[in-house]
This record gives sequence, C-alpha cells and structure tokens, in this order.
Amino acid sequence: MKEQFINEIQRKMLPYLNNEQLVKLKNILIESVQALTIYDDGNGQQLEELDAVGAFIGAKRIEGCSEKTLNYYQSTIEAMLSNIGKTAQQITTDDLRSYLIDYQTQRCSSKVTIDNIRRILSSFFSWLEDEDYIVKSPVRRIHKVKTAKVVKDTYTDEAMEIMRDGCDDIRDLAIIDLLSSSGIRIGEMVTLNREDINFNERECVVMGKGIKKDLFILTHGQKSICKIT
Repeated sequence: MKEQFINEIQRKMLPYLNNEQLVKLKNILIESVQALTIYDDGNGQQLEELDAVGAFIGAKRIEGCSEKTLNYYQSTIEAMLSNIGKTAQQITTDDLRSYLIDYQTQRCSSKVTIDNIRRILSSFFSWLEDEDYIVKSPVRRIHKVKTAKVVKDTYTDEAMEIMRDGCDDIRDLAIIDLLSSSGIRIGEMVTLNREDINFNERECVVMGKGIKKDLFILTHGQKSICKIT
C-alpha cells in the first residue's frame, strides 16, 4: 500500500519533474513513510483499475479496432491482472516476465502467441504511461520475442486438381476455386453472402480485418484488389 501511495505521488508530479528528480523524490518518500500506517478502504483503487482497463478499450474502439480485437485485448489484460494479483501501478517487469514464462509453460504456447500477449500488454501499459496512470511502462525492457519466419509452401497444380477432384458437389468446388483464384482469407469467405457477389462482373466485396472492405476482381487463376473505404 505504501508503494502504491508513493507511485501515485510520482504520477502526479511527472509533468513537473525529470527522471532524476523523480528518483530523488521516491527515495525521500520511502524514508518519510516508513513510520506511517496507510489504510486502504478496499474500493478506490479497484474502481480506478477497472476504469483504466475500460478507458484503454474505449480508446482503442475510437481508433477503429473491431469488437473481436477489443474483446481479445480486454480478456488478455484482465487475465494478466487476475493472475498476477496486483494493480497496474504495482506490476513490475519481473512480474510480467514470470507471467509470460508461466503462461508459455502451462499452455505450451508458441512464441508467436507469447509475443502477441507481450504486444497487447505493451500497448496497454504504454497507454497508461501516456495518460499518467503510471510513471513508466514495465514492458519497456521486455523485447520482442524472436520467431522463425516460416515460408509456407504453395499448392502445386497437381495438388489443386486432387482437391478439385475430391469435391462432392459444385458448392465445394466453388469454394476451392474461389480461395485459389482470389486469395481471400477463409474467414472472409465464410462471411461472404450471395448479394456480395456480382456474377456478371466477376467481382465480390468481402469484409477484411477490422472495418476494412476489399473488392476482389476475379479472373482465371489471378486476382486484382482495390481497397474500398
């Protein structure tokens, strides 16, 4: 609680002091509050923490992130806070490192997943720093996780014909041809409706990531894309 009290004073003095002065202020405060007893009413800090997460999600919503992305951000941040058991102001770099290590060990997660979590936490704590909720982001010293670049093999003409021959009906054949000729994502194809397709012009409009829309002009074995805003 005393550490939280000191961090709060530092946060409020951040606009007026440089880093060296903040360090001296912290040392003086540590010496001054040793003999003090500080009580927490159990309500104020909890409300502030919940508001911080909600405000961050609100800021990301204004930036245009999709609801799916926002839900992923919120669940990731809340899982971290619940697991560590501290407020954002109290969390240290070592806390986050331990959390990421335990997460990877317990769930056998890939390096890509761990780096995605690190990236989300970095965005959250950087926002808290910008909004003066904390003095310095604890994620600054946690660097990007190095991942191997995997080059995916493309389907050969023979493999494509095998897949086409394995289709039981014309619908499955249309799905295979659409994926191979346009290059759209599977998720985009799943949400594609008949009214989104112009059969005469051989065009279809698909919903991309977030709120983006792509116009795919289909030709035999090729694709041309024009972004629509």
